[in-house]
Amino acid sequence: MDAVRLILTSRRALASGADTRELMAEVWQAQALAQAIGSRLAVSGPPELRGEALGLTELAGRGCGALDPPELDLGDLRAAQLTRLDDARETLLCLGGLLGEVGMALVGMASAAADETAYWQCMEAIDAADESRDRVREMLRKLAAREEVLSADDNQRSPFGGAPCA
Repeated sequence: MDAVRLILTSRRALASGADTRELMAEVWQAQALAQAIGSRLAVSGPPELRGEALGLTELAGRGCGALDPPELDLGDLRAAQLTRLDDARETLLCLGGLLGEVGMALVGMASAAADETAYWQCMEAIDAADESRDRVREMLRKLAAREEVLSADDNQRSPFGGAPCA
């Protein structure tokens, strides 16, 4: 399934989480999806993004590790359903939005935490989501710089083909 579609599914599920257990499961799903997207970009994305994508993979993995994993069937794991990443820019824009929503959900859960362990799990996951979102922003910046260079190269080429005009 396409990354953007999975992100949108995660955003809807996160928004409709009824209780803390469901919200925690959706936060974990979102972090696992961010990890899978980072991994995909690190392997087959634009070369300029590979270092940041590896960082995203590590940070999102830390976010998953901070939380107790939900009891899910393998077929319900959205990250495992990722088969395509058609447009890196659109994917990263959507993922940045999802990670922002994850952070807000975690702040709410930390505020309502019944015990200190749950509170600190949320705080660790907030930190990972925030750092993951920073990586996404950096990848978007690098994509924009890449597109600017490619556009400038195209503008220098002769309309008749061949070498760029000097």
